[in-house]
Amino acid sequence: MCGIAGIWGKTSQGNIEAMMESLVHRGPDAKGIFVVPDGSGILGHQRLSIMDVEGGDQPIYGDEKKAIIGNGEIYNYPQLFSDLESKYQFVTKSDTEAILHLYDDKNITAIPELDGMFSFAIIDNNKFIAARDPIGIKPLYYSEKDGNFWFASELKAITKFCEEVKEFPPGTFFSSETGFSTYYKLPDIPPEMDANVDDIVKEIQETVEASVVKRLMADVPLGAFLSGGLDSSIIAAIAKKHKSELHTFSVGVEGSKDIKAARFVSDYLGTIHHEYLITPSEAIAKLPEIIYALESFDQDLVRSAIPCYFTSRLAAQYVKVILTGEGADELFAGYTYYKDIPSDDILHTELRRSVSSLHNINLQRVDRLTMAHSIEGRVPFLDLKMIELGQKIPAHLKLRGNPPIEKWILRKAFEDILPDEIVWRKKEQFDEGSGTVDLLVDTLKDVMSEEQAQAYQKEHNHVNLRSAEECYYHQIFMEVFDNPTAILNNVARWAERPI
Repeated sequence: MCGIAGIWGKTSQGNIEAMMESLVHRGPDAKGIFVVPDGSGILGHQRLSIMDVEGGDQPIYGDEKKAIIGNGEIYNYPQLFSDLESKYQFVTKSDTEAILHLYDDKNITAIPELDGMFSFAIIDNNKFIAARDPIGIKPLYYSEKDGNFWFASELKAITKFCEEVKEFPPGTFFSSETGFSTYYKLPDIPPEMDANVDDIVKEIQETVEASVVKRLMADVPLGAFLSGGLDSSIIAAIAKKHKSELHTFSVGVEGSKDIKAARFVSDYLGTIHHEYLITPSEAIAKLPEIIYALESFDQDLVRSAIPCYFTSRLAAQYVKVILTGEGADELFAGYTYYKDIPSDDILHTELRRSVSSLHNINLQRVDRLTMAHSIEGRVPFLDLKMIELGQKIPAHLKLRGNPPIEKWILRKAFEDILPDEIVWRKKEQFDEGSGTVDLLVDTLKDVMSEEQAQAYQKEHNHVNLRSAEECYYHQIFMEVFDNPTAILNNVARWAERPI
């Protein structure tokens, strides 16, 4: 995981260095800059060393006029290396170099062959190419100003210089010759209504396990977030099967459900468990840092970012790579509001939409809060094969029973490897199970009253602030950024949906 930045067009190296300074937390281990000899472009890279720790610094060069910078992980790197090593001389063991030689071999048509989470940029003589992974797990933003193409891993790096910044779309590549092109769209697969439950259970077991095992690839210590909920417990259980020692991490307020459940799961699996108890005063004190890292004021996102911040900070003391359970709720109908959807067809459509919107909501949170502490978050449930399987499973197997049990088929698939108390535990969002919601409701009364919030809402009536709590987050947001408007235009709202 790293921070990337660049400008395609003539500019000063000082601009890139200033952008990179905003991204040091994403890659504190090394930095590198490539300047095209004729001055037509610059690439900058802040490295968090995960693969080929000693030899994988970036940019990685093809020749004096060709170089690549990348952020993320390519999980089929071993296969790509095997296919390409007879044609090209690899000078590192970095998965990013495999992207460069795959591009050498097949040009931009090679991008769909990459299995992983990534954003990267290549300068090839007088051409520039950039791309982002299919789901948007890894971030990328851009601005087109004065004929130049600016890009970076985070908004704050570009808004130093550009008033209008946009999100680089997932599943898309950009070429200086042809502009933007889409190479991946979330599949719209009709559910297999007559599918056998036992067959689906087996396919879920095999697909989830393969997704987790694939993401154990690392040359540095790896662990897992563990809330004691279904998704994180499944991931920890599978990872522990394949690793003799697994560090797990949880946070919450004193006596919270997540803290108790995570201890129980850790004891059951035999992980090396670490926990941290959040206090109201510390949570409030860290809000400016959290919101600056998150680049959002959305109430739902900030609430879940608080425990994510403290869990990431804890994990960074022990590991550099962390597994986390994002995506399972969207694939298997884990949120409460799904229960109010009136038909299976509409639920199927909404679940697909939910997955497609993750890139600037929950995936943004995971990326920003892990990278704020220089660790890499990996999301096994968002493997492309997992997403396709999720589309095939009928909605009535995801919400089943009276009252309906969320993620029923996922629970069924893993009831043999986890205790019943965990498999059939009631779904609670990260901020709820950790006790963060109750903590915030009580504490924020002292920092912004309802009267102050109403006045603030009127002052910012174009933003549609929903509560005194969100008004306070927005107030912090406007204070921590030098150019908040450019970032504001990219804030997504978790609760705004067509259903």
